[in-house]
Amino acid sequence: MIAAASLTLAACGGGSDSEGGSGGGSGDNVITVYGTNPQNPLIPTATNEVGGGDPLNNLFSGLTAYNSDGSTVNEVAESIEPNDDKTLWTVKLKPWKFTDGTDVTAESFVKAWNYGANAANKQLNNYFFYPIEGTDDNGNTLDDATEISGLKVIDPTSFTIKLKKPESDFPLRLGYSAYFPVPDAAYDSSGKITKAYGERPIGNGPYQLTKSGWERNKQIAMEPNPDYTGSHKPENKGLVFKFYAGGGTDAAYTDVQSNNLDVLDQVPPSALKTFEKDSKINAFNEAGSNFSSFTIPERLKHFSGEEGQLRRAAISMAINRKLITEKIFNNTRTPATDFTSPVLDGWTKDVPGNEVLQYNADEAKKKWAEADAISKWDGSFQLAFNNDGAGNKEFADAVTNQISTVLGIDSSPKPYPTFDELRKEVTDRTIKTAFRTGWQADYPSMLNYLGPIYATKAGSNDGDYSNKQFDNLISEASSAEGDARYDLISQAQTLLLTDLPAVPLWYQNATAATSKDLKGFEFNWQQKPDYYKLTK
Repeated sequence: MIAAASLTLAACGGGSDSEGGSGGGSGDNVITVYGTNPQNPLIPTATNEVGGGDPLNNLFSGLTAYNSDGSTVNEVAESIEPNDDKTLWTVKLKPWKFTDGTDVTAESFVKAWNYGANAANKQLNNYFFYPIEGTDDNGNTLDDATEISGLKVIDPTSFTIKLKKPESDFPLRLGYSAYFPVPDAAYDSSGKITKAYGERPIGNGPYQLTKSGWERNKQIAMEPNPDYTGSHKPENKGLVFKFYAGGGTDAAYTDVQSNNLDVLDQVPPSALKTFEKDSKINAFNEAGSNFSSFTIPERLKHFSGEEGQLRRAAISMAINRKLITEKIFNNTRTPATDFTSPVLDGWTKDVPGNEVLQYNADEAKKKWAEADAISKWDGSFQLAFNNDGAGNKEFADAVTNQISTVLGIDSSPKPYPTFDELRKEVTDRTIKTAFRTGWQADYPSMLNYLGPIYATKAGSNDGDYSNKQFDNLISEASSAEGDARYDLISQAQTLLLTDLPAVPLWYQNATAATSKDLKGFEFNWQQKPDYYKLTK
């Protein structure tokens, strides 16, 4: 994926001289928002984290778009129609263009999806293609094929999607970034999407990059796409995602107070007790959909097999989630009782086996001793976190202190300066400690919190967890509806509560601080603002 230097990049900028504005008080209606430096080049099938996802969702449009409540509306698709058994979907496209002036065609979608499903391309979002005929359970094409057999281009504005079996929520997924189209300019002569394209993508969404574009470790600046005709028409003159590697959200909060940042969508712990009374900002606090956890890979010493199950359970039960959410997060977090989110349809707090998420020091010590009987513990337990995220240091300090106190072992936090530095080691599998994880929904379904993270070889399965019984239950649930679906999901979660591929911590309230003159802010289903609605 080495860049071809001759790739034409100017077309993406639209010829504007805009550099993104100067902050909240400029009056130019360019909105500055808090962000984190993306882990990877901005390629839709290669981006599965928030730092890259937020910019991608504004630079690209999919077949559908999500309304604030999580419902969908056709975007690039004119229609998406199933056959009688809902295994064959016919997609017809509206007239639409990329920002380099080329047409968005059926081939733009099919070629991008084929690229994402080709295992040789090592795309992190390949899991999302698993429902389509011609892929395996991990979303890779079968038998080293380079194309998904279930995708057929009919003509320039229509194509078909053949599923392996009915998937009741498949159309709901099609607004997620894994399914975005990519223009011909993205590919080199060998058919690879270039790194240069990912550094300055040509999209088809509400915004396009300015000339300055993505300045690593500083910001990503974008302006409205003048040719955009979809449902998310920008009401502002542009967005700037600003990065705060050194000071993190504390520095960002200070910038909001001083009118140099318009939106901070995660209030730092240092301000949680006071931000709702802060006269210098507009404050927001409501129930949200984000899930927080940390992952202990089975490859780490003492964390495989029965010993690993016992140690994970002991660590989980050594954590007093209620105390941390009260004292550190001022009740803007709720202790987790499962692996999903209480704002979703079908959620229940009564998943069998979730007592392992309750603080129980005596039981934690007992399980640790049982693990020691298998193999005596040595070394220390470290928890890695990125220092540029709200509350990460505080939670890592508290969690490791509780583990050390209850289990009598050396336990400490391990900071990484930035999110992308942490994620690089996680993705490369070079990290040698436990590490913070979490999930912001791609589409509004409990299955989105389970399959992409814990299914065997799924793109976001950072701990390389594998349980075929879990995989089968998730597959069955995706075809079921109503109570039958929710029962299968509960069974799948009970397996997770036994194996603990990640240790659930809490559900995160949607908290935000905005500049006083910002207008149009509200949280959507994804616990994010609808950026295109923001004005000042």
